[in-house]
Amino acid sequence: MSLAQNPAQTQNHFPDDIAARIAQSEARVIKAIFPSNTNHHNTLFGGDALAWMDETAFIAATRFCRKSLVTVSSDRIDFKKAIPAGSLAELIANVIHVGNTSLKVEVNIYVEDMYHDHREHAIRGVFTFVAVDENRNPTQVWPHN
Repeated sequence: MSLAQNPAQTQNHFPDDIAARIAQSEARVIKAIFPSNTNHHNTLFGGDALAWMDETAFIAATRFCRKSLVTVSSDRIDFKKAIPAGSLAELIANVIHVGNTSLKVEVNIYVEDMYHDHREHAIRGVFTFVAVDENRNPTQVWPHN
């Protein structure tokens, strides 16, 4: 299956059953950025952003295949905009690639001003998961591949 930047475009490259499952598996999480999550610049600590992204990607991946999964890699993470304390961060995760035993999930974080209508793309990354059986051996992620 092909890998694309836009989840809507990605779904067009999949068979109908997988595309429908991808649409159903999208995960969205909104976090308020408090001082406990910030660094010395009063912006979101990168480690917290990565943990939130991995968790949101895991939710989308699990919703897609309903199997036990492990994170095996994270591709390049682009921190495009700092996320200041006192703002909201929306994490949106979408499956973008389905392999035999693995799948990739793109996660985008958008920063939103808490008191004004302003939203910007801040961070993007891709996480790869492998489905595992009860013995932690790789297993098929989607029965129709």
